[in-house]
Amino acid sequence: MFKNYFKIALRGFRRHKLFTFINIVGLSIGISAALVIYLIVHFDFTFDKFHKDSDRIYRVTTDYSFSGEVGHNGGVTMALAPALNTEATGIEQVAPFYLYWEVNVQVPNGSNTDSKFKKQGGVIFADEHYFELFDHTWLAGNKKNALKEPNTVVLTTKQAKIYFPKLQYANMLGKQVIYDDSLKTTVTGIIEPFTQNTDFKAHDYISFITGTTDHYIKGNFETAEWGNTNSASQLFIKLLPTASPAVIEKQLNAMLTKHNPPKPEDRGNTQGLHLQPISDIHFDQVYGGFDGVRTASKTTLYGLLVIAAFLLILGCINFINLTTAQASQRAKEIGIRKTMGSRRGQLIMQFLSETFLITFFAVIISVGLAPVILKLFADFVPEGITVNILAQPDLVVFLILLTLLVSGLSGFYPALVLSGYKPVTVLKNQSATNSSKSRNAWLRKSLTVTQFVIAQFFIMATLLVSKQIYYALHKDLGFKKDAIVNISTPFKSINTDKQQVFMNKIRSIPQIELMSIGGAPPSSGSTNSTTVTYKDGKKEIKTDLQQKFADENYLNVYKIKLLAGRNLRPTDTVGAGNIIINNTYARILGFRNPNDAIGKQLGYNGKQKTIIGVVADFYQKSLHAPIKPIAILQPKSNKWNNRTFHIALKPQTAGGTEWKTAIASFESIWKEVYPEDDFEYNFFDDNIAKFYTAEQHTSQLLTWATGLSIFISCLGLLGLAIYTTTQRTKEIGVRKVLGASVAQIVTLLSTELIWLIVLAFVLVTPLAYYAMQKWMEDFADRTTISWWIFALSGGGMLVAALFTLSFQTIKAAIANPVRSLRSE
Repeated sequence: MFKNYFKIALRGFRRHKLFTFINIVGLSIGISAALVIYLIVHFDFTFDKFHKDSDRIYRVTTDYSFSGEVGHNGGVTMALAPALNTEATGIEQVAPFYLYWEVNVQVPNGSNTDSKFKKQGGVIFADEHYFELFDHTWLAGNKKNALKEPNTVVLTTKQAKIYFPKLQYANMLGKQVIYDDSLKTTVTGIIEPFTQNTDFKAHDYISFITGTTDHYIKGNFETAEWGNTNSASQLFIKLLPTASPAVIEKQLNAMLTKHNPPKPEDRGNTQGLHLQPISDIHFDQVYGGFDGVRTASKTTLYGLLVIAAFLLILGCINFINLTTAQASQRAKEIGIRKTMGSRRGQLIMQFLSETFLITFFAVIISVGLAPVILKLFADFVPEGITVNILAQPDLVVFLILLTLLVSGLSGFYPALVLSGYKPVTVLKNQSATNSSKSRNAWLRKSLTVTQFVIAQFFIMATLLVSKQIYYALHKDLGFKKDAIVNISTPFKSINTDKQQVFMNKIRSIPQIELMSIGGAPPSSGSTNSTTVTYKDGKKEIKTDLQQKFADENYLNVYKIKLLAGRNLRPTDTVGAGNIIINNTYARILGFRNPNDAIGKQLGYNGKQKTIIGVVADFYQKSLHAPIKPIAILQPKSNKWNNRTFHIALKPQTAGGTEWKTAIASFESIWKEVYPEDDFEYNFFDDNIAKFYTAEQHTSQLLTWATGLSIFISCLGLLGLAIYTTTQRTKEIGVRKVLGASVAQIVTLLSTELIWLIVLAFVLVTPLAYYAMQKWMEDFADRTTISWWIFALSGGGMLVAALFTLSFQTIKAAIANPVRSLRSE
């Protein structure tokens, strides 16, 4: 029976090749999008789900508020972990670890040239409790005591093979690994890395106790200060099965208050601890993930699902429209089948089998297209996503379910309509009844409107996102961003003469206009802040104040406007206590006129500092974040905030290579001064553009979704136009014989469909406006939602529709009427 269904279906496809092609293309586009989006969403939502008792594992994070400025930190004070072990209840496991960031690694190999590895990420300090919480397979060493002693390290198999490529795992034990030239460790364990999706990508685990004894990093492990929070200090806990997260969180905050009681001057300022489920870390946009680890956005993933659903719906709408439009052509077939004894259920199965076959072909095409799409969106798609049917059983299940779902959505209603015709009526008139025609026409119109609502929504969203990105990249941010190069010298050379040597050598490069040395540029991803107080005689104002460390040339390199007072001078050393503040901070202190702030004293880390200048506000981060109070001051005496060169280049001639020559000179001098370190530089405006990478990806995705939705909608429109002109062939012939012009006939055939597009525009405009406003709320500074976005969307869709319709309507209008009227 099923064999017969498919044979009949294939015959029908051959008779109606164009409609079959349109249906397969429309469905394959929607299914391809759904398949790729499934791979992305499934990939991100499976992160760190595999850990034993993962529902009881939490990261402890810190929230704080200073003078209304709210902040969040993924780390905690290092004093918390030992206190939990002695004072807390309801906690089964406490596992602190410390992120070591990028380090240089040296592996002695017994020869004159040791193996060296630069800027290795994935190095952390941990103890034996870490491996009790996150269970790895051990290939060498003992989990219980591998990290109990100072100066020991556990390696993953992948990293161990990099360090000791010729040794067996057991023979690696006892070997030495040196970090940043001074921290010498002994290998005590080899473990298998996680093969599942995880954000825990560390591969070098140095014993935690090493950090409290090694002179090089001992200061970072200071546990006496409960008020200090460090994002590198991470703490994970595992609750007892009977413990409540809310109760434990309350207990933690009580401990924090006990050990760090609020002072009278801290009134209005708060600090608290929060439990973050381990499953939330991969999607965290507030506290941040781990160094170098990508975080996903649930909003983006849900948006992808909506796009996939829309594209699938568009394909299904095309199928329903074209199938019901063809109903009259199959009415006689249905009547004969029913007369010969076919039951309605059998006819429904016949039509569903046809739909299933078309969907199956579309799925096959989609599987072939998926790898191509993944390559097209390589910048957007996370690494590690592949299409391998044989190795991904979940993907096979998804495709089967998707095939059944699309077959049901596309075929069920047409099957009901077609199978419901009465044999007497259709055989007498060789067509469906007028009521059926009317019902089907209204359905087709409704579905066509839905198609163009979706397509125009995508157009409007794409235009707005592009407008916001353009606004962000071209807005006056309060500083110059073009033709400025940033070069940071290595940490290990900060307190040496090499930095001065490098600076003296590059001064002679003719392409340099001006140069400054200090900390981070005006706008960057890093944040350095401290708590500052100001007493105006009546009250004390305590504020979390961001800091930019700079010399006297910093303001001139970035063209930051000085509103009052003076610039920094070479004589303004740290001891002099002179600082510049921005206008936002001046207003927080109560000064409406910037000049009134000059000479005022601030309580600054236990010392007094004098305000010598006020600069105009500038953005310290992207437009997502508001401008915050900030101070510009000389770098600290230890020079940790004095390692970045800010180099303003002279204007480049049209088609010139002056900047390229300057960069080559920088690199040549770098190799002379720092032969062991790689030369890296950044153009400042490129770093600003990176703030909006997510928006640029969204714009790229919306552009593709818009193009596909327009293409699918126009395919459906073309199919309907072909059907309409075919049905009205004789009417067109009569009108031409009676004197109707080509333009009049084209207008006649197009008017109804054009009005459907206009109706779709009216319906989608308020929906799109609301959605745009919600998306724009994520920006502290944003562009306006201009009227031309809607006008361009509606006009563009109308032009595309007219262009699509013209192929068929003009062809029908210029056809010889003799051919259509010959049989009359």
